[in-house]
Amino acid sequence: MPNEFHEGDQLKDYYKNWISVYKEGAIRDVTLSKYKMSLVWIEKLAPDLKLCDVTRTVYQQIINEYAKEHERQTTMDFHHQLKGAVLDAVDEGLIPRDPTRKIIIKGKTPSNKKRKYLNQFELHTLLKSLTLGDTVSWDWFILLVAKTGLRFSEALALTPADFDFAHQTISVNKTWNYKEGGGFAPTKNKSSIRKIQIDWRVVMQYSTLVRDLPQDEPIFVTKEKVYNSTINDILARYCKKLNIPVISIHGLRHTHASILLYAGVSIASVARRLGHEAFFIGNGKKPISSHRKPL
Repeated sequence: MPNEFHEGDQLKDYYKNWISVYKEGAIRDVTLSKYKMSLVWIEKLAPDLKLCDVTRTVYQQIINEYAKEHERQTTMDFHHQLKGAVLDAVDEGLIPRDPTRKIIIKGKTPSNKKRKYLNQFELHTLLKSLTLGDTVSWDWFILLVAKTGLRFSEALALTPADFDFAHQTISVNKTWNYKEGGGFAPTKNKSSIRKIQIDWRVVMQYSTLVRDLPQDEPIFVTKEKVYNSTINDILARYCKKLNIPVISIHGLRHTHASILLYAGVSIASVARRLGHEAFFIGNGKKPISSHRKPL
């Protein structure tokens, strides 16, 4: 490590430097932010703890204190993020022996989770209520995500050129960097580069909507900065008005997947359609069919 540490130095300083050396530039920003949040908690729970004093008991006490305000899975994530640095400190002789062995993971009782998806009837109810005019609107965006299961950033990045109406497909090969001021960005992973088949009704609707739009410019992005909270608020108002579960735009992605699975589509096929890396089998170049019957 660029900064030489000694066993008498503090854990929080070692961990901060460890994040800088091993994580910055090597992992996605959203993941990096989780490590940095873990650093905030180390600074809060063990502000003066020295590396040489990190025993198994002390480490367990840190985990226990963190678990008082977090559920078990979140506590597990915190443990894994901290453990990587601690084991490196052990390897460097800064901590005498591995304090992370046989750690007990606790956590708050999980709260009642809100349903994150709609059933088929609820989705039909939502889609029927959308106002789909002659110009691009967020209602059109909601329809598209519901019909394709696209990630928010993927749908934002779509241009008219990404639609192949003759073959009823959409090409997903980029995202829109809405969190950092806009601009095209790479997909989440290689598996996210895919073609999604769309039903004939979406073809008819979108071929008319984008006919006169610039071919290589995002359909839904304007000069104003885009926030997912804007679309989530619109979607929430619809859900409340229709007396159906309030979900987010990402919840429409879950909805799309659950309806496909209920219809008998294999898990691997649904995963490929969604661009999930874990189930991306073979060359993955064949478009995954949508529902035979349009939603």
